[in-house]
Amino acid sequence: MRASLIQIAVDPDEPVNSRRQRVASLVREQRERHGAELVVLPELWPTGAFAYESFVTEAEPLEGPTYEAMSKAAAEAGVWLHAGSIVERDPEGPLYNTSLVFAPDGELVRTYRKIHRFGFDKGEAVMMGAGGELVTVAAGGLTFGLGTCYDLRFPELFRGLVDAGATAFVVPAGWPARRREHWTLLARARAVENQAYVLACGTAGTHADVEQAGHSIVVDPWGEVLAEAGAAEEVLTVDLDPAKVAATREQFPALKDRRLR
Repeated sequence: MRASLIQIAVDPDEPVNSRRQRVASLVREQRERHGAELVVLPELWPTGAFAYESFVTEAEPLEGPTYEAMSKAAAEAGVWLHAGSIVERDPEGPLYNTSLVFAPDGELVRTYRKIHRFGFDKGEAVMMGAGGELVTVAAGGLTFGLGTCYDLRFPELFRGLVDAGATAFVVPAGWPARRREHWTLLARARAVENQAYVLACGTAGTHADVEQAGHSIVVDPWGEVLAEAGAAEEVLTVDLDPAKVAATREQFPALKDRRLR
């Protein structure tokens, strides 16, 4: 399966609707130019992950403007699309940091509400509700487990996804530049310990004066980095081989030796 990660630059001076249309064009390009079957976008790219003051005003229903633009883009490109995440306004509850996954016909097949909210006693941690469901999506011979940004620091989530059948993880993020080394380290650690692909797609630019790390990364089941972006807007395209997961787990069957669950 060929996957493209689009490391979007979030510019506060770019209107959100303009960014949606620009990103939709980028999604379509991945099929045309690179033959991508899966496209991945970052966390909260419509608003910016640290633009807390915009969360309430920019929140949208699940089937809102981002859903509409991304569903159309997925269908026109004929790709699986992990459309990153939005600030979801649940009419019966709080805001959520919600990821959207579309099939190649544009149908919304899965959503994932971020379980671990960042901010400690401010920002996302107090403004958004926590998800409570482990989510996987089967596509292209792989089973993708879903996480978002801060989730990357909690290995038990990824173990749970492995138990649910995951052979790869998709992690959209808005990771700050000042902790970039953690981003790379944790992405590789989640790949090595679970013998799974990690597709970690971050943002570029600056959100609410917080410089973003960029450096989206794809890691194979042995922990080798297949591709890594720089700090600016960039696209990574890699080929994922489902057989490599099975081979790694067979040749070095560490997961069979687990004792604590």
